[in-house]
Amino acid sequence: MSKPNSFYFNNFVESITVSCQAAEMLKTVLSEYDADLLPRQLEELHELEHKGDGKKHELVGELVKAFITPLERNDIIKLSENIDDVTDLIEDILIQMYITNISELREETLAFTDILIRCCYATKALLEEFSNFKKSKKLKELIININHIEEEGDAMHIKSMHNLHKYTTDPLQIIAWREIFDLFEKSFDACEDVADIVESITIGNT
Repeated sequence: MSKPNSFYFNNFVESITVSCQAAEMLKTVLSEYDADLLPRQLEELHELEHKGDGKKHELVGELVKAFITPLERNDIIKLSENIDDVTDLIEDILIQMYITNISELREETLAFTDILIRCCYATKALLEEFSNFKKSKKLKELIININHIEEEGDAMHIKSMHNLHKYTTDPLQIIAWREIFDLFEKSFDACEDVADIVESITIGNT
């Protein structure tokens, strides 16, 4: 029988699992990119984003009723919101491609997506370990791993933005891809934000 307070830790894992599924779906869409299919694919991705919202609402509903919680209430809400941000940003990437009518992908796009998938799964591994934060010997290593992936994403972002401005002459393409690359970078940052919150909670409760 699970402990009553395990609900929160399970919810964190379930929520980031949705983020991982969204990142995988994004990879599938971009691997066989067809702008004509984007409206339907956006609907499918939005269903996942809605599922993530549902997990957040479940957590808030439980928190309202709870007398005792395993962590500070504000920390629980903040962590839940930051996990939800990851999924939201992944959806925003595809929305931006649709809004700006991207017909062909730049070569960096799939590399960005691969980093995003790794970042999401690294964050999932961290949250799976999080319930054991008072005794865990792996938590610090998992946080550092996310930091390293985020730094890799930052390097990719800088290089891609440089190449975009150096080799692209169409100003509309520059504007569109700047936003897309920025959204990828924000997605990496969102995963690192989750890691930072976990680290802060761990330090404050041990």
